[in-house]
Amino acid sequence: MFYYNQYVRAQSLDEAYELYQKKPNFVLGGMLWLKMKNKTLGTAIDLCDLGLDQIDEDENEFRIGAYATLRQIETHEALNAYTHGAIAESVRHIVGVQFRNVATVGGSIWGRFGFSDVMTIFRALGAKVQLHKAGIMDLDEFAALPRTTRDVLVSVIVPKNAKGIVYLSQRNQSTDFPVLTCAVANRNGRYVAVIGASPYMAEPVWDEEGILDCLADAKTDGNAALTDNSETNAKIDKFAEYVAEHIRFGSNIRAGAEYREIICRVLTRRAVTQSLDICDDIKQSIKQEGIHIYGC
Repeated sequence: MFYYNQYVRAQSLDEAYELYQKKPNFVLGGMLWLKMKNKTLGTAIDLCDLGLDQIDEDENEFRIGAYATLRQIETHEALNAYTHGAIAESVRHIVGVQFRNVATVGGSIWGRFGFSDVMTIFRALGAKVQLHKAGIMDLDEFAALPRTTRDVLVSVIVPKNAKGIVYLSQRNQSTDFPVLTCAVANRNGRYVAVIGASPYMAEPVWDEEGILDCLADAKTDGNAALTDNSETNAKIDKFAEYVAEHIRFGSNIRAGAEYREIICRVLTRRAVTQSLDICDDIKQSIKQEGIHIYGC
């Protein structure tokens, strides 16, 4: 149980920011990931009157308000069309619909939890965050900020520069915390894999050696999938090994480090295979029907 001395519904971001500068004060999110301990805090700052629960889209990006819920991104048609359902897949195992109706995107990002499915998918998407005072920065940069940072998260920005986006996770049971999370995407011609719940915070591994270069743009004969190719499969295996070598694994009550390393290779291989097949299917559709689909 925790207690607070005062509750304030901020009427501006400036007001919320000023209140948050006092150490005992805190900004309310969905109030779901709370440690079970007795604690008394100062002022609880609610941002519910500031219109931060919207998801906006233009030709270049999606802008997701910090108070948008996990259920909103799970059911957002355009966001899931762009990510080929990866956003919905990343949150569908998080407890249940009632929980996701309350849990916020901002709270999930700000917490930077090691078990976070949300952090994994958004880092793969090359997302940015908008802070009230610090402005816009890459999510990778935000993830490295000290946890003592006292700013207000306004929105999460997803630029439309990725294709072949896939999200996978391994769980001991459907709604449990993940044993390992994996998201892959091809951004600006190069693959990145993001591995989370290792059990540390999600970290990206870029294909710095160019193992998968050109595969996403490779042409097929229209009859066989790109991944029905021994040379392609060898490259996918090599990349999966490369990713596992660059991730730090640890043990906890859900799984041991060695098991997580094995799962990392398996999920990375599956995700890259699905990603290449997505891009191949889209290219065939464009060729045959002249249609445009998000993400390629």
